[in-house]
Amino acid sequence: MANWKMRKRLVTGVLGAVTLLVGAKGSEAQSKLGPQAPVTYTNRFEGYGGISFDNFQAGQNLPTRMNLAGIDLLGTMWLTQRWGVSADFRFDGGTTPVLANPYKVNRPLVYRETGMLGGQMRGWKNQYAAANLHAFGGVSHGTFDQGTSVPPQVVGLYTNRTKPMGVVGASLDFNRSARLAIRISPDLVFEHFGTETREFFSISGGVVYRFGQKTHY
Repeated sequence: MANWKMRKRLVTGVLGAVTLLVGAKGSEAQSKLGPQAPVTYTNRFEGYGGISFDNFQAGQNLPTRMNLAGIDLLGTMWLTQRWGVSADFRFDGGTTPVLANPYKVNRPLVYRETGMLGGQMRGWKNQYAAANLHAFGGVSHGTFDQGTSVPPQVVGLYTNRTKPMGVVGASLDFNRSARLAIRISPDLVFEHFGTETREFFSISGGVVYRFGQKTHY
């Protein structure tokens, strides 16, 4: 009987130790997967900075699109936990194919500077991530005469101009803390540099920083 009691105590002790070990490992794994502090989304302001990649057609009749890379800077003031107003600035550039020409102009540099205003809507959210929708509108200034020895229109490019631009898209934020998150944001871009509105795809990725006095809406 004493031997049985000793075995029972030993088994109980081992099971208790295993339970504590598994619980500790589970808590450690959970802390690595998500933020330790609660993410309440009650910040007033939010800043985003990232790198962007998109495509574009640098002339009305060019048969081939070009790829651009650049930066995307976005500031948002949240009016409620769901709705915010935003200001967006983008700078991107790249080299583009041109029409066949006798001037030895091949893949000149094209770049754009874009400023837009709009809004964000925060949708699904939890401790680990949040999904947002956004729509911005404004203007974009394109520079098309860099690296050309002739006027850009001679090789099929637009002339330097400022034209309307808008984007609609979404973003997914992966929280690292209550203030810091990693964002991926795809967009559908509408531009009117030529005689018609054209649509292009853009995607950016970067860091979100939430700040400002927390307010309970």
